[in-house]
Amino acid sequence: MNVFSKIYCRSFQFIMKCAIPFLPYRKPILLDSQEEIVDILKSKKIDSVLIATDKGIVSIGLLEPLKDILSKGNIRFVVYDKTVPNPTSNNVEEARKLYLENKLQGIIAIGGGSAMDLAKAVGARIVRPNKSIKKMKGLLHVCKRLPLLIAIPTTAGTGSEVTIASVITDSETHHKYPINDFSLIPHYAVLDYKVTLGLPKHITSTTGMDALTHAIEAYIGNTRTKETKKMSKEAVKLIVENLKTCYYEPSNEEARKNMLLASHYAGIAFTKSYVGYVHAIAHTLGGKYNVPHGLANAIILPIMLEIYGSKIYKKLGDLARFSSLASNDDTNEVAAKKLISWIYKANKEMNIPSNIESINLDDIEELSIKAASEGNPLYPVPILMNAKQLKEIYVLIKNHN
Repeated sequence: MNVFSKIYCRSFQFIMKCAIPFLPYRKPILLDSQEEIVDILKSKKIDSVLIATDKGIVSIGLLEPLKDILSKGNIRFVVYDKTVPNPTSNNVEEARKLYLENKLQGIIAIGGGSAMDLAKAVGARIVRPNKSIKKMKGLLHVCKRLPLLIAIPTTAGTGSEVTIASVITDSETHHKYPINDFSLIPHYAVLDYKVTLGLPKHITSTTGMDALTHAIEAYIGNTRTKETKKMSKEAVKLIVENLKTCYYEPSNEEARKNMLLASHYAGIAFTKSYVGYVHAIAHTLGGKYNVPHGLANAIILPIMLEIYGSKIYKKLGDLARFSSLASNDDTNEVAAKKLISWIYKANKEMNIPSNIESINLDDIEELSIKAASEGNPLYPVPILMNAKQLKEIYVLIKNHN
């Protein structure tokens, strides 16, 4: 990246960091169980809602308790369950049509990050009927209060219940991009560990590594704050201590509680301090090849940390020591490499592959341009890279072993 581009990116990021204390960030009001939802709806004079979810949630019965609770509370609901792992603009328009045709008043998202991304985008289209999803790409293009939005995360990974982001894939171009707006933060979030008990192992592993990616990218970036540093450190420690327990013991209640909390902390961290090139690259792979987001992050994260090298040894070393992966006697380099090694080993133990073979070499130029466009100037990464530099990373991700 040339010097003028670097100056532009770093200046933009410095301004964003200075603005953080003055921006309208807010946290959703936390609920401990789904039973509290009916009282919330009635207090808002809402008697009908759209439930945004996916067929996987429906098939394993996770939707039934919510349906029973709403039915008993005389709350009318319509279910949209066609959400795909990387929700598309077509998904958004279908769900929006359902909301309007049934004259609904609120939205409940139940599922992983995809369901919450969809619900946020649907809300945005409802309050901005004349603005397409594509035109909301980027920062602050909604700027209007959404219908009441309640998020019920069923995975411990995305942290979407607390973030300003909705990531959507264009159905025509397959370009995956984030919509970032403070109005997208859900009004309420239900952190109920019971809905995460018994999740399939591959969902537990990849969503857990997604949360780890959020925490680490927020911590090693240049716009972290006192709050986000604390949230990132707590999240990494909880993930190191609990993720593999959840993987091997799916019904371990304490570990599930801790992972849900870790995901929430990581969400708080990255919604203020942002992510980095791991996410920018993962988004392009999700859009182009439908690679699940958590899986992509899990594979890319340790590779990117190695590329950043000595630039992040101090910060990674701090995380490693706080998580008891390294001792106070270890140098920053040694401690940082112990954390990276833990990620590689955890991926291997949890049957996460070491590379993404589906990457087509002919697509890499296009993908790298999109990743650079997403990352620069917004993401406060330790080392700035342009599309040409990112191309080399795609090749490495494809061939890594």
